[in-house]
Amino acid sequence: MNPDTLQMSPTGERYPRLIGLPTLMKMAVSDQDLTPMGATLLERAQRDTDDANALMDLSTVLQLRGEREVALAVQGEALKIQRLYRYGGNDEVRIRVLVIMGEGDLMANMPIEFLVEGSDVALFLLYLKQGEELPSELPEYDLLFVALAESDQNHQLLLEVDAQLQGWPKPVINVPNRITHLSRDGACALLQGLPGVLMPLTVRMQRPDLERLATGELSIDAILTDGGFPVILRPVDSHAGHGLAKLDDPAAVTEYLATAREEEFYISRFVDYSSPDGMFRKCRVALIQGRSYVGHMAVSARWMVHYLNADMLENASNREEEERFMTGFDEGFAQRHAEAFQAITASVGLEYLGIDCAETAQGELLIFEIDNSMVVHAMDPVELFPYKQPAMHKLFGAFRQMLLDRMDGVSP
Repeated sequence: MNPDTLQMSPTGERYPRLIGLPTLMKMAVSDQDLTPMGATLLERAQRDTDDANALMDLSTVLQLRGEREVALAVQGEALKIQRLYRYGGNDEVRIRVLVIMGEGDLMANMPIEFLVEGSDVALFLLYLKQGEELPSELPEYDLLFVALAESDQNHQLLLEVDAQLQGWPKPVINVPNRITHLSRDGACALLQGLPGVLMPLTVRMQRPDLERLATGELSIDAILTDGGFPVILRPVDSHAGHGLAKLDDPAAVTEYLATAREEEFYISRFVDYSSPDGMFRKCRVALIQGRSYVGHMAVSARWMVHYLNADMLENASNREEEERFMTGFDEGFAQRHAEAFQAITASVGLEYLGIDCAETAQGELLIFEIDNSMVVHAMDPVELFPYKQPAMHKLFGAFRQMLLDRMDGVSP
């Protein structure tokens, strides 16, 4: 595969490059109407049926509009035309990264594009399917990055890619075998007993066993040896709070199952991580070559904290607190939990990792999730969040430096 011909039409005219996820998501989060963009992309695809870039961008637009099934069908059509796509890289490209990705929605892969947007890093996004070999012909690249997210859907593909990358001639970042351990129960097993780290026991359960728990036939003590009700329950492979609930007793489990359609769930004990003022504070941290970088910190009166539901846009005092947290991160939170972050890095074995976490009243690092595919971005309005830009550029710079280090043969 030659990157200079990957985006050529049968007539020899070059297609417009991918618009890409960062630009399209910025439009979505700023409440811009994506309908005109979708119409333009559809027109391009209809005008030239080999314009895979138009179809791939259209798939992203449809996903951002909530039309998941149609989006995946369009993505499938794009991948029938080509499997390799180029994103980013300014006029003076210094780093060329071959990125291994899989089919699926926006949760199927790490959104690496956000970390290199506008930089001298060019990405070659290679989409693979189960049972396929890596192509024998690849574009010129400097290192390989595995962006496949941990999920039941990706598990077999991760194992297959891992086997193919044994003895790979170029540096490989985030080896697939380590990513397979990042399921919620797998992450719990990795982190148990690490100094300064608290991650409640997480157990994967089938619906019939949960029904037995609801009726009292199965005791919660037989499932969770570190505590009982209240518990947190969520469907396997769910994110962003989908299906997440705090259940106080077996009767609540019955009510939950009455509306949940899934067959497998994760259960863990609920940890009250509220501060003395009754508010909940949750932050996102990126570990890059073992060093911690802050992505955001949300403050909410609700225990289920997500940045979009934490009143950060509406509440100036919350933003002021986040600003203090982010500007003082290196001397504060990062310093207090330096030993924990080092232990997590050593246990997980990935050069790049995302962590959603909080601080308990006892000073422990409470882990909600560790993941190689968390969204880390600089999309927030600068007029409301001016303090975020320096922190995010520092994080993006560390990511770029990691790529350079691996290119230069620096061991992870």
